[in-house]
Amino acid sequence: MRTLDILDRLIAFPTVSRSSNRELISFVGQLFTDAGITWELAESVDGTRANLYATIGPLDRGGVMLSGHTDVVPVTGQAWSRDPFTLHIEDGLCYGRGTADMKGFVAAVISAARAAAGRDLKSPLHLAFSYDEEIGCVGVRRLIDILAPRAVRPAMAIIGEPTGMRIATGHKGKVALQASCHGHAGHSALAPKALNALHMGADFINVLRHEQDHLAEKGAQDHDYDVPYSTIHAGVMRGGEALNIVPDRCQIDFEIRNLAEDDSRAILARIEKGAENIVAPLRRQFPTANIAIEEVNAYPGLNTPDHAEIVALVRSITDAGADSFKVAFGTEAGLFDALLGVPAVICGPGFMDQGHKPDEFIALEQLNACDAMLARLIDRLEVGL
Repeated sequence: MRTLDILDRLIAFPTVSRSSNRELISFVGQLFTDAGITWELAESVDGTRANLYATIGPLDRGGVMLSGHTDVVPVTGQAWSRDPFTLHIEDGLCYGRGTADMKGFVAAVISAARAAAGRDLKSPLHLAFSYDEEIGCVGVRRLIDILAPRAVRPAMAIIGEPTGMRIATGHKGKVALQASCHGHAGHSALAPKALNALHMGADFINVLRHEQDHLAEKGAQDHDYDVPYSTIHAGVMRGGEALNIVPDRCQIDFEIRNLAEDDSRAILARIEKGAENIVAPLRRQFPTANIAIEEVNAYPGLNTPDHAEIVALVRSITDAGADSFKVAFGTEAGLFDALLGVPAVICGPGFMDQGHKPDEFIALEQLNACDAMLARLIDRLEVGL
């Protein structure tokens, strides 16, 4: 099957994060079985979702891994002009949820893998398709747990998130957190006798803003990024039931996106100190006053050296040129690098600013460029790296 035919089938699976991707994985598995490719699964705890991993070629050496996620972001509330789960091709553009992020790359990899199965590869080609990437690179950790104890792992990896087929060598790390502010409830007519958790939350957000100013002015700088410093962002604030009740609970969801040179733990320690400074004077009147911070999810950043072997390899099989860059969004590349010791770059068809929005699309030109890159990679693996 051609890349476009496979993409048509992949788009039809509504694999929104946290929903099952098993039908898609079964489809891919059957394509691999038909081509004589052996594959295995790393399932979620409840079995509703799964990573797929396969190797083509010798099993006693590293080779190259191609990795992509199979989940997509929701379409709910978005004004699509066409069915998001049906591939539409018009004026050289392929429309559908996940075309750019990142089923276009996954389709190209499947097509290339089926072609590689008929070749005598001297260096292996590894394939990794994950679930629940869009909610914080969650699913791939089950696969990493399986690969970690193995004596032979991939020597390097290409994660095919959309980069316009340019080579990205880095992204920031991310820590998602929740702050729970504990106050003391009361009647609003007697508000000064209570402790308003929303007011505590507002003070806490000021702590986050102060830390953001500190990072922008005195933190590490990397001008390969659009925003060259680590960032703090409060995304959700919840609290209160009625206007005449002083709320005793407030929750704030916030995140840290840190450069490799900035320690997220040190950033969090300063935020925790700021939170304690808010509640310490309140405990004289309200002993249970507290701001508790809990980590919800985290993944490491990526900072692959420009002279790394994987960078040189991808330069040799693409038309990207010598320049590399870093992306604003997170990927699974940081996990493969940090937890498996697999150096990685990000290089894939399409552009992220075309994803996550109504009428998401990828250009046929980008898919063709990806097909060409993967064909050159297989040629290299046939003679050995």
